[in-house]
Amino acid sequence: MEGLIMAAQLILSLAILVTFHELGHFLAARAFGIRVEKFFLFFDAWGKKIISFKKGDTEYGIGWLPLGGYVKISGMIDESLDKEQLKTAPESWEFRSKPAWQRFIVMIGGIVVNLILGYVIFAGYLLKFEKSYISREVINSDGIYAGSIAREIGLQNGDKLISLNGNSYDRFQDFASLEAFFGGELVVQRDGQEQTIEVPGDFFKVLKRNKSAFIEPYSSVYVNAISDLVPYAAEAGMKSGDRIVCLNDTSVVAFGHLQELLWKHRGGEVALTVERGGEELILKSQVDSLGRLGFEADVRRYEGKETVYSLGQALHYAFKDSWDVLYYNVVGFGKIFSGEIKAQESVQSIVGIATLYGGIWDWGRFWRLTAMISLVLAFMNALPIPALDGGHMMFLVIEMVTGRPPSDRVLIIAQYIGMILLLTLMVLTIGNDIWRIISK
Repeated sequence: MEGLIMAAQLILSLAILVTFHELGHFLAARAFGIRVEKFFLFFDAWGKKIISFKKGDTEYGIGWLPLGGYVKISGMIDESLDKEQLKTAPESWEFRSKPAWQRFIVMIGGIVVNLILGYVIFAGYLLKFEKSYISREVINSDGIYAGSIAREIGLQNGDKLISLNGNSYDRFQDFASLEAFFGGELVVQRDGQEQTIEVPGDFFKVLKRNKSAFIEPYSSVYVNAISDLVPYAAEAGMKSGDRIVCLNDTSVVAFGHLQELLWKHRGGEVALTVERGGEELILKSQVDSLGRLGFEADVRRYEGKETVYSLGQALHYAFKDSWDVLYYNVVGFGKIFSGEIKAQESVQSIVGIATLYGGIWDWGRFWRLTAMISLVLAFMNALPIPALDGGHMMFLVIEMVTGRPPSDRVLIIAQYIGMILLLTLMVLTIGNDIWRIISK
């Protein structure tokens, strides 16, 4: 059941993102009087489709293969590899008859829409689901909880946050963000004195291997829902609404603390003290080999002391969050290219992405991931690889600089090469993600 929920969330997310991406191409093409022959959500491979209808010159439909979607623009060499259209003289309503700058706008249209969509969804997520944030000042009343990997680089429980890479952020989450994971200077106050903690440039590798949190506020951990992926929480008698007080007589002071304790006892048995209806109960539970019991946590931090997002703040922080996703994807891609990161450890297929949604439908998590994926799609599509939007844009830039378009033969060969590269990458990443799941 959880696998179906993961798949359903992924398909819905892709449907939203692909529709808007292709709409960007569609609207730009129509604005310049270019005919669009097809507008399909998902691929109608081998001519098979779930539904379609024609309005004007365009056929609209839904294909059966949920790996993307496309618009077929008249007079353009695309993934359809339709060579017949090239045998006749260009018509005024064809892509190939338009100036290079107009064709460039058509190609970048999908990327621009994905950027805008990611930003808008982030803003909506902050207003609707996150609603508020915990300020640095509130966190600093008690200081942070430093996870095991944070303690390894010199942080301590109770440290108070001052700045990260010279920036004094207001939101706590900005100190525990991608910016910290890729290294820099974290300044904290300890015993009234400022201390500078050097975060290594390859810290993201440590985070990937470690099961504990980096830094977080002190918090209370409640059971939100029982999962059927791991049966132990249900077998122990845990229920939604339980507050986890202790694990083997150790008081649980943060969600990351609980994760650390469970990881230490992975494959064994623990005694959990939970609070239910004003009474404390002791439940015995097994822990699986990955340190899991089988429940989704509801982490409550400084209730009543949150700062509610105003519209202006949501728009401001949505821009920052969107920029961080884009910037650190570029940084990560550069590290893969330089060999600092192994591609098989970082690149995920649709199988790996589906697992991020989780087996329980959480609309907040769904929309946050959808925003992030929209921005990642914008970045990936901008790469100068033939068959991607960035590949088409690369050839158009060359045409605008030299004043001469590449020949149709060059474009067709490039399209073949790009499609082979993308299909190979897709097969390898899917195989790698399946192997990860099996090897666990």
